[in-house]
Amino acid sequence: MLRNGSYSAWFRTQRGEGTGIVELSAGKVTGGDAFLAYAGSYVEDGDTFTASIATQRHTQGQPSVFGIDNVDLTLTGNSSATVTASCKGTVRQLPGMTFEAVLIRIADQPEIPSARGRLGGLKPVPDRAQPSIRRI
Repeated sequence: MLRNGSYSAWFRTQRGEGTGIVELSAGKVTGGDAFLAYAGSYVEDGDTFTASIATQRHTQGQPSVFGIDNVDLTLTGNSSATVTASCKGTVRQLPGMTFEAVLIRIADQPEIPSARGRLGGLKPVPDRAQPSIRRI
């Protein structure tokens, strides 16, 4: 089962390999790398999932692992109860190109603060006056 949070992503196609960061949150995927932004959605069925993700270039630079910038991916994969997921898929704009990715969870999604201003049961840090500077 995919847990909400941040994941390090390693991916490859026949053209090359790359890395990025992916955020999963209640069926939504966002993320990116130094040149491309990723956005899409996923659906889980037990330990398997399907995802649709679009990429879009945000910064000029090296070519993507697809050879073109803006692509639509269709992925299927498996997740473990630990911290990893793997998937394979296709690129709509490039028939015959395959895509593989491995996700490794690096952080859980932070808890939402309650109405009383507390996060995960922790008390907020009280405001403290700045200490005065004493001249010698």
